[in-house]
Amino acid sequence: MTLLEVRDLNVWYSLDEGGENHAVRDLSFTLDRGERMGLVGESGCGKTTALLALMALLPPSASVSGQVLLDGQDLLAGGEAIARQHRWRDLALVFQGAMNAFNPVRRIEDQIIEPMLTHGTRTSDSARDRARELLEMVGITAAAGRRFPHELSGGMRQRAMLAMALACEPRVLIADEPTTALDTMVQAQILALLTRLSDELGLAVLLVTHDLPVVSQVCSRAVVMYAGGLAEAGPVADLFHRPAHPYTRLLFEATPDLHSDREVVSIPGAPPRLDEPIVGCSFRPRCDVPLEVCSDRAPRPLSVADNPGHVAACWHNGGAR
Repeated sequence: MTLLEVRDLNVWYSLDEGGENHAVRDLSFTLDRGERMGLVGESGCGKTTALLALMALLPPSASVSGQVLLDGQDLLAGGEAIARQHRWRDLALVFQGAMNAFNPVRRIEDQIIEPMLTHGTRTSDSARDRARELLEMVGITAAAGRRFPHELSGGMRQRAMLAMALACEPRVLIADEPTTALDTMVQAQILALLTRLSDELGLAVLLVTHDLPVVSQVCSRAVVMYAGGLAEAGPVADLFHRPAHPYTRLLFEATPDLHSDREVVSIPGAPPRLDEPIVGCSFRPRCDVPLEVCSDRAPRPLSVADNPGHVAACWHNGGAR
């Protein structure tokens, strides 16, 4: 059953020198209750901007259109007053880079307590007890809560950030590159923890990453973004084995596979500038199978092989039937 639905999300940033950067373009997807879904793509494709828009955390220079529906209620329609009611209580965010996300001069425990007191979900004493429970739930000692962020290792800070995100018992957990700058062993531990928490607490998880093996390990479904828009979305197995968009296929070809001796091939060229108009298909200059129509008209996402759960925005998939 659908819990979160994003409809035609667009984000523009006003530029100091004039003009706009169209960072997210007509992005639509759904997230079911208890589902783990990946949001993937190259750096700069709009992943972080999209999730900050879901949380209504974009800076004043950003303009947003579209809908973010949680159980049918549009979180963007009522401005900050409505967004604030749901932020951290229904949707919580694990920021990229826990060291930068924590206040360096406040103890970890106090920062976990803060959202509970802000939203009135706990009294002061109860919130402190809950903070200690959460720290132990994510695999670090309650005593670590009395430390400052710089006194914890990278893996411990990431676990503490997870504890803070869970403080108000949200229904949706958004994790922005939660394994960035962690060594391989700690990465595996954090991903296993995310999976366990999702299963035990019934959390819906939106995992933002450019790491395809992580998506295959944690998620059942994924959305592939390119140039701010949706290139392809569907079950992870379909995207891995039957990609319907050239970008998805080339992403996998550019990813090392320890179980295969195939050559890793980089994607030629670079993504388009998002502060300039894009005519036709945004991926056409890098595509290895372009069509004539790609130069003039942008395709829209359509079902692949009549499977409504698998969509691709490509003229090879019909484009705009």
